[in-house]
Amino acid sequence: MEQVAKTEQYDFFAFLSRMRYISRWGLMRNTVPENIQEHSLDVAVIAHALVMIRNTYYGGSLDPSRAAMYGIFHDASEIFTGDMPTPVKHFDPILKKSFHQLEDKARRKLLEMLPPELAKKYEPLFFFDDQEEYMQVVKAADKIAALTKCIEEGKSGNHEFRRAETEHFEQLSASVLPEVTYFLEKLLPGYRLSLDELKLG
Repeated sequence: MEQVAKTEQYDFFAFLSRMRYISRWGLMRNTVPENIQEHSLDVAVIAHALVMIRNTYYGGSLDPSRAAMYGIFHDASEIFTGDMPTPVKHFDPILKKSFHQLEDKARRKLLEMLPPELAKKYEPLFFFDDQEEYMQVVKAADKIAALTKCIEEGKSGNHEFRRAETEHFEQLSASVLPEVTYFLEKLLPGYRLSLDELKLG
């Protein structure tokens, strides 16, 4: 009888799909719960937009698709670590450094769930700390996405996010990236409107 070769199993994408089960804002009372899968899409869309704005108006030459892909995977390690609240993460420099090391190990663990040839292709999407310009964009996009979440909660009458909204807005307002200033001035105001107030035509 002919023996059937055992198929190798790789669980990378099955684990990525579980991003939807990792909740954000663990210390906060949420009107609308948010998971890291939803957040990652927001970050990807905003990172793409920031690069498009930079390239269109400020002489930039970054790749918007690359920025979007970094945004998609920027929190993938939280599948294993969960979303640690920012005040806890930054409570102590040693704790912060240890947590970053844990995040790196989690990313490596995910990459081990791919065939080696594919893992090499995906690795740059998980480790892009050396890409300073892209790092700045993704960090700004991450903060903008958090700000829009705060705005959404405020519109729902939840004052739990009021201080976080102020802090995020102040930090973004101090950004040296002109595309961030553009976004805050021209694109962010729409997030504060109701559906009836948005311009549909």
